[in-house]
Amino acid sequence: MQTPIVIVGAGLGGSRVASELRDNGFEGPIVLIGEETHAPYDRPPLSKALLLGTVDQVDLNPTEFYEQNRIELRTGTRVTAVDPVAKTVTVEPAYGGSSEAVAYSSLVLATGLKPRMLPFALDRVGVHVLRTIDDARSLRAASKSATHAVIVGAGFIGCEVAASLRTRGLSVTVVEASRAPLSAALGIQVGTMVGRLHAAEGVDLRTGVGITGIIGEQRVTGVTLSDGDEIRADIVVLGIGSTPVVDLVAGSGIEIADSAVGGGISCDANGHASVPDVYAVGDVANWRDNAGSPARVEHWNNVVAQATTVAATILDIAPDDRPAVSYFWSDQFDLKLQALGHPGVGDDVHVVSDEGGKFVVLYSREGKLTAVVGVGKPAAVMKMRSHVIARTPIHDLV
Repeated sequence: MQTPIVIVGAGLGGSRVASELRDNGFEGPIVLIGEETHAPYDRPPLSKALLLGTVDQVDLNPTEFYEQNRIELRTGTRVTAVDPVAKTVTVEPAYGGSSEAVAYSSLVLATGLKPRMLPFALDRVGVHVLRTIDDARSLRAASKSATHAVIVGAGFIGCEVAASLRTRGLSVTVVEASRAPLSAALGIQVGTMVGRLHAAEGVDLRTGVGITGIIGEQRVTGVTLSDGDEIRADIVVLGIGSTPVVDLVAGSGIEIADSAVGGGISCDANGHASVPDVYAVGDVANWRDNAGSPARVEHWNNVVAQATTVAATILDIAPDDRPAVSYFWSDQFDLKLQALGHPGVGDDVHVVSDEGGKFVVLYSREGKLTAVVGVGKPAAVMKMRSHVIARTPIHDLV
């Protein structure tokens, strides 16, 4: 029997690699392994539609998809080790049981991220993170009887959760250590503009402060801040970032990227890791771009593009050479934030339009366009795609 292609991580990246392999004519066995008991599902709706209660199922494919495409889906299964010499992975049931070795011809690692926690917030009823569908359902259930929520961290997850809980009618306070929401991704000026949207919707935004403690011995009743304030809370949601899941490759010889460039599994520009026949895609993957610079990108479209490239590389076929441009979005309240390109926190920012809640800004570096970000302006953002690819001189645009 032919040795299978094994994919570890049954999320967007893993399932996309499997479907791309089939779409490109691969007839051999494929094994898709996921630690959760759920079939692969889409994560972006977790902080939005699922948390709001407008949907409950966010599966990426119909139930019959995996059988029809001869993809062996093994959910509730944890991979504990990788042996690139023997070309095996060690697997065991996620909730206890005997381990076994599974051989691979090619191995794709799509293990994603795990949320960071605060040591003093562990084992407290009412403290939540949001990474899995079970996390989202738990938070949604808790929000039905809650009145006050504190969101720690104003990154994309924090802002989306804040918007969803505020829409559900809760009193929401967002605590962010930097000077503005989304400042790490969009810079202080644009982050401040996003903050206006939340303030207009009644979110209490506390910037430049951190959380120092949880009030309540067993169940959360509030939080303490670094400026001495105490805030009431029935729910505390931690959105303080995530770390790549790389424990399973410890001691394998697979290179891990330095934390200064985002950590994760170090790969070349086609997703190939540092040992033969091992690849990585998605949030765990740190790919080098065509200029040789490493980066780990946590956006949906990036995962899809990487999956296409890895499947083509495994099958030794030419990948799509269409000029790529980074794209990401975030739904907050009834508006969509969209970004094309790579906004840098040190870039020059040019406000093209500003209507309060809706705006468009351009980013430039050394006089060339690097990115466009818009809220509530989809047409204005998307028409800039060719300019972002071409790095059009900014003086031609503003």
